[in-house]
Amino acid sequence: MRLLGAFISLVWLTSLFSQPALAEKRVALVIGISKYQSVPRLANPARDAEAMSALFKKAGFEVVESGRDLGISDLRKSIRQFSDTSRDADMSVVYYAGHGIEVDGTNYLVPADAKLASDFDVEDETISLDRVLKALDGAKRLKLVILDACRDNPFTKTMKRSVSTRSIGRGLAKIEPSMSDTLVAYAAKAGAVANDGDGQNSPFASALVKHIAEPGLDLRLAFGRVRDDVLKSTGYRQEPFFYGSLGGETVALVPQAVKPADPEAGARTDYELAAQIGTREAWDSFLAAHRSGLYADLARAQTGKLIAAEQMRTKADDARREAEAQAARKTEEFRRQLEEQAARQTSDAKQKISEQARKELEEARLQVADQAMKQLEDAKRQVEVARQEAESARRQVEEAKRQAVADAQVKVEQARREAAAEREKIAALSPPSAAGSTVAPAAPQMDQADIARLLQAHLKRVGCNPGNVDGSWDNASKAALELFNKNARTKLNIQLASLDALDSVRGKTERVCPLVCKKGQRADGDRCIQLGCESGQFLNSSGACEKKPEPVAKPQTATRREPAAREPATRRVAPAGGGGKCFTFSGKTYCE
Repeated sequence: MRLLGAFISLVWLTSLFSQPALAEKRVALVIGISKYQSVPRLANPARDAEAMSALFKKAGFEVVESGRDLGISDLRKSIRQFSDTSRDADMSVVYYAGHGIEVDGTNYLVPADAKLASDFDVEDETISLDRVLKALDGAKRLKLVILDACRDNPFTKTMKRSVSTRSIGRGLAKIEPSMSDTLVAYAAKAGAVANDGDGQNSPFASALVKHIAEPGLDLRLAFGRVRDDVLKSTGYRQEPFFYGSLGGETVALVPQAVKPADPEAGARTDYELAAQIGTREAWDSFLAAHRSGLYADLARAQTGKLIAAEQMRTKADDARREAEAQAARKTEEFRRQLEEQAARQTSDAKQKISEQARKELEEARLQVADQAMKQLEDAKRQVEVARQEAESARRQVEEAKRQAVADAQVKVEQARREAAAEREKIAALSPPSAAGSTVAPAAPQMDQADIARLLQAHLKRVGCNPGNVDGSWDNASKAALELFNKNARTKLNIQLASLDALDSVRGKTERVCPLVCKKGQRADGDRCIQLGCESGQFLNSSGACEKKPEPVAKPQTATRREPAAREPATRRVAPAGGGGKCFTFSGKTYCE
């Protein structure tokens, strides 16, 4: 009883402290510009903006501001007002579909009324991407800018150059956000051009609607899936790219939905405990705490089985006692009859003097004794039968109790499966709520490529370079995880990208692997710099400075000439002094 009460209290406290946390404040600004006044209009930006607005509203964003075909004045006003909205938000998102240009390495968003007769007009008639990022500076957890604007610059042919050195690039320039927890997503990577699409929406917008609002899915994985979809749909001609960085925690645009509470969870737990105990007192305690419901009905059924088993045991005990009493009575009756018969026979024997009378008396006595023995054996057999019946009744009681426990466990498992099926059915049939949010589907399942891509990103963040962050778990990724094991003193399996490895690496907030520089370089903080040698020294193959060797004079060599045809190449002559040997070579005489 004490154990059951303590368990019920624990379940109540757990349910009390597991209430869902307050929802984060999420805001979004969606801008789509199709009707350009000075250049040909674009077909999809307006439809793409409508799709993204509907996506943010369906995802439960608190504020979704929209703008269509805005001029420069309205575009500035929208961004300025959204800056106030973002100041106290947890997540702030800006989506822009339309023309974007790059001038001198700076990216600009082009409003509908821009003329851009000269490159000098860019700062007056457009909005820089830096200004958009500043508008998100107040967001606490995530600052996200999505640009579906990497199209050909339509003003290139008509725009005059005021400065001959000013460059106008193709697509958008690469960006490195200076603010923390900031991501900037391009429809195509820096310097490349995106496809506006032939369908209802651009390939980039279609992939965004499909993936980024999946509940509980980390944005880095979501953009990885967006990239894969766009590459496939464009025949690998367009590759989306994103810049910036996030911390080690999972950052999902839409949080994971809280599973609906099971009203029978406490009763199920108490029922399992009572079924393990299996006594009538345990079931009575359960029914005192749970008077109605499925498990209360099951408990009453188990109580009924126990009562029936106890009644059978009582009847068996009564039958055994009655059989034993009856056997004792018969034994006593047989003993009394034997004594009476013996007394009669003794009296008769006294009256009979002849031998024949004694023989008859002996025969009669033997017959009585034999009959008494048979009756006594019969009584013993009846006692044994009664004992066997009592033993059978005891085994039936034990079997009934064991069967009751087995039935209880089967009912528990069946109820658990039915409850799980009912929750899935409710989750599949539940309509969106009226407050603008939706009951999110079940948690998405991460495939192995997603786990590998996320693990590679975190290994790179803590200094253990795995090479390409592409979801392919190759030898470079295994070597990076092995280096992490060595420096973090872990024993993770390097042969595959696992969730355990992801949790362990993601939990590190600082560099784990030391910086390794090439020969001829040295570490300076988080980067490698080239070593320099003083004058007269050089950098040897071991990466150290060494003194240059002194130049060695080249030996003089004689030039061989072919001798004339009329005289031999050498001619020995006698030296003037008469000693040594001399010979002639090319008209000159040499002596030893």
